[in-house]
Amino acid sequence: RGTLFFDVARIIEHKRPRAFLLENVKNLRSHDRGRTFEIIESTLKSLGYTVDSQVIDARWWVPQHRERVFIVGFRDEADAARFRWPQPPDVTPKLASILDAEVPEKYTLSDKLWKYLQDYAAKHRARGNGFGFGLADRQGTTRTLSARYYKDGSEILIPQPGMNPRRLTPVECGRLMGFPSSYKIRVSDTQAYKQFGNAVVPGVIAALAKSMRMAIE
Repeated sequence: RGTLFFDVARIIEHKRPRAFLLENVKNLRSHDRGRTFEIIESTLKSLGYTVDSQVIDARWWVPQHRERVFIVGFRDEADAARFRWPQPPDVTPKLASILDAEVPEKYTLSDKLWKYLQDYAAKHRARGNGFGFGLADRQGTTRTLSARYYKDGSEILIPQPGMNPRRLTPVECGRLMGFPSSYKIRVSDTQAYKQFGNAVVPGVIAALAKSMRMAIE
């Protein structure tokens, strides 16, 4: 947010790690016509690091379309030359694999909220816009889980035959991000939705970390 990156750069300059990994939303590359990203890259290079970046979609690790830009930096040019971006897994996971068979009724949308979301989507369709709720395909991938999911869950709704659709439970959101079912949620539903929506996908980070470790070892 704003100047936060320069705090990151200050830490890198002080600690001088052999390598680092940064992550942000995909649009960082195009923000301010690309000038923001140019400043980030030039700043990191001025600290003596060889820098590379790539947009990775987490859909190969979790059943969620989630594109993020990752920036890797190496202090040693030889390490940077050995680095290879990780290849995605061979099998793409399906949404059904993270869903519970039964969930509490409170996660089903009320008639009032469901009608509002349908009317809202219809209004924007009439204007030629693509805004609206997202009914997920159990055998496919979902939209990106965001920190605003707690508001109405509209971006990822699970169809229920003969009933209004439901939102994901916090536990399901955790699995959608790649956290194990054993992960302990010690906050309210609202906070859990916000935290998972702001989280990174552990499987993607693990793959990147493995590639970075191979390069420096």
